[in-house]
This record gives sequence, C-alpha cells and structure tokens, in this order.
Amino acid sequence: MIRYFFLAFALTCSCLAKGQNDIPWSVRILQDYRMIADATYLVADGYEAKLDIIAPRDTSLPLPTLMYIHGGGWVGGDKDNSYLRFLPYLEMGFAVVNVEYRFASTALAPAAVEDCRCALRWLINHAEEYGFDKNRIVVSGHSAGGHLSLTTGMLSSSVGLDRRCPAVDPNGTGRRAAHEPEMPVAGIVNWYGITDVLDLVKGPNAKFYAIQWIGGLPDWKAVARRVSPVEHVQDGLPPILTIHGDADLIVPYEHAVRLHGLLSKVNVQNKLHTIPGGGHGDFNLKENKEAFQVIREFLKKHSILN
Repeated sequence: MIRYFFLAFALTCSCLAKGQNDIPWSVRILQDYRMIADATYLVADGYEAKLDIIAPRDTSLPLPTLMYIHGGGWVGGDKDNSYLRFLPYLEMGFAVVNVEYRFASTALAPAAVEDCRCALRWLINHAEEYGFDKNRIVVSGHSAGGHLSLTTGMLSSSVGLDRRCPAVDPNGTGRRAAHEPEMPVAGIVNWYGITDVLDLVKGPNAKFYAIQWIGGLPDWKAVARRVSPVEHVQDGLPPILTIHGDADLIVPYEHAVRLHGLLSKVNVQNKLHTIPGGGHGDFNLKENKEAFQVIREFLKKHSILN
C-alpha cells in the first residue's frame, strides 16, 4: 500500500503547492491514468518478478513510457519506495513501468540483467494493451538501477541474456521464434550507475555489494565483463544521458567519464551531466532541478518529448 500513499501524497502536495489556478498536470494524472500493481512479468528460480504500471486510461494515443529500475547494489532496494523518483516523468506526460528484479540472495549475476531485459520484453509485448508508445521507451534508474538501465538498453539479443523471457511467438504457431528479437529503446537516463562491474569486484575500487552480486562464480571475471556497459559500447546505440556527482564514494565518477568517452568515440549521441561536489545521489534541490532540466532537453532533442 505504500506506493498508493506516496503517489496520492505527492499529487496532493503538488496541488496544494501550485494553487487552484495551476494544477492541471496533477489533476490530469488522477483523472487520466490507471494503476496496476504487482503484475508478474517473469518467473525464474522460484521467484515471481513483478512490476507496477501507471498507464493512460485512453490507449488510443500511446504515451512515451518510462521503464524505471530501482537501485540497491543488486542486493536490496524496493520498487515500492521509488515512486517519488519518477513523478517528474508523469508531469511530462509519460506512462511508467516500475520494475523489481532478483537480488543476489536469490540469484547471482547476471540474473538482475536478465530480469530487466525480460521486463522490457514484457513492456513491448503489452504496449497496445496499456497505451505505451513502443517507439518512445526510455529506461532509467539510480545506482544499480542506472547500471541495469544501461544493460537493458545497450545489450543486443546476441549476448544471450534474453532466453528466460516469455517466448516470442510472432506467427501464432506455439513455437518460440528462431532468434530473439532486438528490443530497441529511444533513450537511457543513467543516474550514477555502475559501468564497469569488474572494477568494483577486484582492485582499489572493490565494493562489497558488487562482490556479493558476483559471488563465488567460477567464471566471475567473464560474467562481470558480460554485464558491464563499457563492454557493450558500439555504434547504433540509443542516446544515453548520464548524471553523476564527481565526489561519489559508492560508484566512482570515473565510471561515468569512461562510458562517456567510449560512447563519444563511436559517435553514439550521449551527454554527461556532472554534479560538482555531488556524492551518491545526495543532490540538493537546485542540483536536482538542473538535472531534470537537462533530462527534459535530452528528451526533446531526441524527439521523445514534443
């Protein structure tokens, strides 16, 4: 129930704060959107992976859609605590799909990456039902969710992490498609996400949360590289916006700088927005307002928003 409380509370506060003559967006959300909680998008390792949907009641005009992935170092976090993170997108006119995934305690890497790829497959397969615009899907998340937003939007089906997703049956034959279809997104908004998992498992930047996620896998180096965004940089990727504080002690700022440099080398449209002195997401009001202004400009530049 916490998600309903936060959503209603935030919308009510917005109405009160803006005054009687300036409340159309919040009233529109309450009137024009429906919410579906805890829809199962995948069953794996005995775990039912769920997502929440905030979708338009009128599906005749598909909306740009945000797929949001919460953080927590692949070992924790809760999608139900993420609602305030994507309220600005609702204000911009997005539908939202809010995704959970398997933690290290249930399944080690690359499980979380597989799950989020399958959530994207679910979103695409259910686009007409819920009024999602398949050509304007944006994937975003904070911290580990930032990493998962990158892998969700950057990986190709050839990497082999889509096989646990519900079968694709394009011709209604009852048989799985011979090849997993690609799942292009229109853009990625990465909030201080991990881009080089290997760097956080061994060496001076090693972090316990990353070690927990990789665990005792015998091929841990190969797995860490397989789930690292820096290993999947190539031309043809969607536009990528990264927001990162240069004083982050949890995910090194260098991860953002390195990804930005690699993407620029192959001419992928991308932008690095640096928060001077910013830590791991503890940004003040001014910094957050600037970040969302950058996001709006990014979405408009790439024709995701009008």
